[in-house]
Amino acid sequence: MMATPSSWAQHGITCDFCDNPNQKFCNICQVSLCLDCVSKHVEKFKSLAHDIVPFTKRKIKLVFPDCEIHPNERCEAHCKKCDVPVCLKCILGPHNGHRYEDMSEIFNTKKKNIEKETQEIESNIIPQYEKKNEETENELSITITKFDEMAKEKEKHRKFWHQEVDTIFNKLGSLLNAMKENHLAVLKSHQSKVKNRIPDMTQRVQQNKEIIKSKNVSAVTNYESKLGEYRNMPADIDVKMPSLKTNTVQGSELSLELEEYKATLQQISLSGLADDVYKSPIRKLLDKVSVIATIPTEVNPLFHVACVGVDEAWVSGEDKTIRRVDIHGSVRDTATTTCIWPNGITVTRQGELVYSDRRNRTVNIVRHGRTETLITAPRDWKPDRLCCTKSGEILVSMGTTDDSQNKIVRYQGHTVKQEIDRGENGEPIYKGGKYPLYVVKNNTKDICASDCNADTVVVVGKSGRVRFRYDGTPARRKNSFYPKHIVTDSMSQIIVADINNDCLHILDQNGHFLRCVDNCGLDDANGLSVDSEGRLWVGLRESGELKVIQYME
Repeated sequence: MMATPSSWAQHGITCDFCDNPNQKFCNICQVSLCLDCVSKHVEKFKSLAHDIVPFTKRKIKLVFPDCEIHPNERCEAHCKKCDVPVCLKCILGPHNGHRYEDMSEIFNTKKKNIEKETQEIESNIIPQYEKKNEETENELSITITKFDEMAKEKEKHRKFWHQEVDTIFNKLGSLLNAMKENHLAVLKSHQSKVKNRIPDMTQRVQQNKEIIKSKNVSAVTNYESKLGEYRNMPADIDVKMPSLKTNTVQGSELSLELEEYKATLQQISLSGLADDVYKSPIRKLLDKVSVIATIPTEVNPLFHVACVGVDEAWVSGEDKTIRRVDIHGSVRDTATTTCIWPNGITVTRQGELVYSDRRNRTVNIVRHGRTETLITAPRDWKPDRLCCTKSGEILVSMGTTDDSQNKIVRYQGHTVKQEIDRGENGEPIYKGGKYPLYVVKNNTKDICASDCNADTVVVVGKSGRVRFRYDGTPARRKNSFYPKHIVTDSMSQIIVADINNDCLHILDQNGHFLRCVDNCGLDDANGLSVDSEGRLWVGLRESGELKVIQYME
């Protein structure tokens, strides 16, 4: 009994170009057609010969690729010497005398390999990733629970002591939270690497299955395997949990120990203990720093860098667009600003992008892809470099329109909380001039600034009083000191880019010179930021590259 068009439709056999029941078949192109699409198909591929027959008289065969040299010819062989598909005219012409391989054999061999690979991905590799993702999820849950338990234990012992020692507990809490954030960041990063591959592999399996069903030679012969990449599962990480040890003699003594941090609280002689707890080192500078990644950004010139989490950073240059790139150089997001180009960029603790628009005298925030104005500078003042603090404040360096004065303003939302411009004697803290102040807040609550007009790093305390100035002399560099971008790290160390000497100066929180980083090819460093793993991201102005530098253990 001959099948009718309606019966074909019931069995799901439809036109390859629409949803109508198919009635015709092109033996040359191996496609099913309804009556309406026959003429469309012939017209679309009018350079090719066609053999349109009733669907019941179709002849299933391989669809060989069109010859790029000879119109209306199909390539049924592959030239081994030239590594290209060839038709009969090619064999008799430019490829005469070469060795050939039947395209059908290539098709069948590679199709078997795809089937084998697809089976391994689907049956073995994806289940392994799913299992690893579940294990990491459980580890995350256990980690959160244990840190929460330690936090509760800390609070229980806090009750034994007078309000005057709360500062010490607050700092211990900050250390505990920092450790928790670091541990969770490592675990979440590992989970993300595992989890993010699953959809890609699932999609790969589906695509491979479609290729396996296909009769299209090019789809099979052009297939590139990713099996090696999928087999290389991210290595397991060993996250060592810290422990909070306590010992209490009620009414007289409490001892606390968190990793390298130790404190004994007594009713007498408590002076200086809080500082000792806070300053105890947990990370040390490496003897030899290393560049772990060089990232092309295609932003040239590159002006500013602001890290987001572990492996991403916002970068900006001499155009309206701010780009978020990852450590592999891929652009993950973009933001179009309201200005010719942003004069400064920074990121809030919530990961929101903030930038300054000197021409319009505004500081703006990007939320859900839309720009909002946060701050408008006073008349005759222009905002420049920025820093979002851990407490949610924004530090804005400003200069007058005539370049005669520079200052730093501390904002809480729209409200001015502090202006830092003059010392106790009434003299300006920062030198006037056309170059902006680069600003950052340290963990010690000091405000650190690169005063490019005075070639000096200036650090003021919370009250706005100058604590110290650093002029680069201890580093003994060949050229004069010219500080620009400045950051601080988890150890309260101050890192400043010296573009005259293509290096970075590292100072401790009291301004004592520790070392220079000068062996990483830091030509014209024009952006500086620290990611959540404590790595330096340095932007290079002329090349538009980012260098990720490991400088602490």
